[in-house]
Order: sequence, then C-alpha cells, then structure tokens
Amino acid sequence: MMMHGSRGFTLVEVLVALAILAVALAAASRAAALMAGSSVTLREHLLASWVAQNRLAELQARRAWPNPGRREGEVEQAGLRLSWRETVSPTPNMAFRRVEISVVAAGHEAPVLAQLTGYLARGE
Repeated sequence: MMMHGSRGFTLVEVLVALAILAVALAAASRAAALMAGSSVTLREHLLASWVAQNRLAELQARRAWPNPGRREGEVEQAGLRLSWRETVSPTPNMAFRRVEISVVAAGHEAPVLAQLTGYLARGE
C-alpha cells in the first residue's frame, strides 16, 4: 500500500541542484588552479631571493672590495636556472661600496624576481 502524501524530487528540482553543484565545483576548480600558479610564482621569488642573499653573503665572507661596475652570472638553485646582475657603486663614504643585486630567470630580462641592496666595508 502506497501513501499518497509522500513524493520524491521532481526532475526540475534535481536539475537545479545539479546546476548549482556544477557552478560550485567550477569555482573550486578555478581557485585550486590559481593557488597552484601562485605557488610556482612564490617558489621562484623565494629561490631568487636566496640567490641574491647568497651572492651578497659571499662577497661579505670573502671581504671582497670589488671595483665599481656591473657583473653578471648564472646559478642553479633547486633545479631553477637564474641569472644575477650585480651593480657595484661607490658611496660618499670611501670605506663603503653599495652593491645592488637583481635576479631574473635565466635567459630573460624581466620580470625581476628578486632585488637586494647591501653594503661592503673595506677591510683593514
């Protein structure tokens, strides 16, 4: 014996629910894709900042006193090829040199992934 008061969902109700679910899943998928892209960019910037910090730390550890000018080089950091550009310039105080280091992806001029400015003191 069937009860006349109970009934299920209509086809229209099911289709509306599926449409809402499809929109929500599409939005979640897009958000996940954007997060993955941001993660890659963040990793590149982090590795580039390490390259710049390493370059400045190396100069400081060697007590280097480079002549003013520009130098360039390439390095691999965690499997990523990066190019660094170092610009050394004099300061008003003759005992210091200003060092500006920019890091980009190897083979590219832009965008700059990291930039660091530091100072070297003349060793006695």
